[in-house]
Amino acid sequence: MSAATSDAILDRMMALHPKIIDLTLDRLWRLLDALGNPQNDLPPVIHIAGTNGKGSTQAMIRAGLEAMGKTVHAYTSPHLARFHERIRLAGELISEDALMTVLDECYAANNGENITYFEITTAAALLAFSRTKADYTLLEVGLGGRLDATNVVDTPALTIITPVSVDHQQFLGETLAQIAGEKAGIIKRRVPCIIGPQEDAGLEVMEQVAARNMAPVLAYGQHWHVGTEAGRLIYQDENGLLDLPLPNLPGAHQVQNAGAALAALRQLGADEAACEAAVTKAFWPARMQRLKGGPLFEIAGDAELWLDGGHNPAAGDAIASVLSERGTRPTYLICGMLNTKDIGGYLRPLAAQAKSLHAVSIPGESATLAASQTAAAARAEGMEAYEAESVAEALRDIVAKDQNARVLICGSLYLAGAILRENH
Repeated sequence: MSAATSDAILDRMMALHPKIIDLTLDRLWRLLDALGNPQNDLPPVIHIAGTNGKGSTQAMIRAGLEAMGKTVHAYTSPHLARFHERIRLAGELISEDALMTVLDECYAANNGENITYFEITTAAALLAFSRTKADYTLLEVGLGGRLDATNVVDTPALTIITPVSVDHQQFLGETLAQIAGEKAGIIKRRVPCIIGPQEDAGLEVMEQVAARNMAPVLAYGQHWHVGTEAGRLIYQDENGLLDLPLPNLPGAHQVQNAGAALAALRQLGADEAACEAAVTKAFWPARMQRLKGGPLFEIAGDAELWLDGGHNPAAGDAIASVLSERGTRPTYLICGMLNTKDIGGYLRPLAAQAKSLHAVSIPGESATLAASQTAAAARAEGMEAYEAESVAEALRDIVAKDQNARVLICGSLYLAGAILRENH
């Protein structure tokens, strides 16, 4: 079957979207009940929330578990190139036939009622997971935690909260404490919760929620520590010290993500070999990913071409840190963002690292920020900025001026997805 068939069902599902979003799980509970409550028939669940680092942490945990010989389901969002990326069944991306089957069943069981796209597709993922044997299920929260569609498993094996910062304020609250409270909604009664590096206001809320639920907490800086020493990753907890290679995912922030993944793996009984595989074998696209093929690679010539989908101020900080460590090539940005994001907060840390920025509109996205607005925001942060009709046009302009350029395409997972679809 062609991919267009599952795409057609997904398009139909979009039409079921309620006109006004009320953040409750009532629609999802109704659908899950009609499907026979597949969320109760999953392999042991590891539930991951946070603002930044969820996907990378999940990828590292999966690499570690698979090195132990375990089979792992994984659910993540959004997808970059194809919807199938969201659902990994026992280690493999869901097939077109399997995806068609669960989407059709969910569409029929929903019986034309209002439901969000994320809710009905999450139900489809849970249905697929419940029917395929595996040792573990990794569930990544879509938005927030407390009222997220993934938060329907009563007793996961483990919960994880990666670093929380201010994002999605229109849904989660204006303050860090409010947002942390929403993320902490995944904490379950007596289920251990691993907490990555947090600001004090966020950590306090998480610890209060854990205490109310009698959930054991394993928090960064208290119960486990991670850092670098002599070009190695050093992790320590009550079980002892691990001296490992640096993560193959670049950036200091990935050391912190690795720490949370290692804390989870140790809780699940992983040995040192599995822990090493977690940091050396994980792959997560569009997180400082080097592009080495496709039409844009051909245009780049001798220039380096990188891709990152981070889009909030914390991501800007992390990318700036990576760029500052990356040798002597001058950095040029090609940036497209959604109009819901804090573009100034994102670009501020990058301004010191980039020679210039070429602004583009994200193709096919109605919520894109216009290239002119992105360029204006960059100039407001003191950057030299230009507008371009496309990423290809921007790249040609950059390499014509500097063949030794390091070019980073950045600002949105939607832009990253468009790039990956065309540049495998």
